[in-house]
Amino acid sequence: MFTPKYPTPDTAPAPATPQITVQAPVVPVAPAPVAPVASAPVPARPTIQLTPGSTLALAAGGGAVVLVVGAVLVSMLLAVAITAVSVALVAIVLRLLINDLHKGR
Repeated sequence: MFTPKYPTPDTAPAPATPQITVQAPVVPVAPAPVAPVASAPVPARPTIQLTPGSTLALAAGGGAVVLVVGAVLVSMLLAVAITAVSVALVAIVLRLLINDLHKGR
């Protein structure tokens, strides 16, 4: 029942044989001289035109990002502070309970 079942040798696919092709060596050819083309120089990067409206939108978007990131960081700090206070209170209560237990002997 748990023995592996192998296919019979005549049904196994035959391995593919690689074909070998011989290529002629590549001889480098010197490029033909190119005449310079008289045209306007193309800038490396496109220039961005900022209008007063787009500047205002960019400033508002940046301010919104700063406010959101600040709110997230403040909430995380508040969560850590609340957790630290609660752990400190639990430690004080446990210390008082253990001291009462030792005094009761």
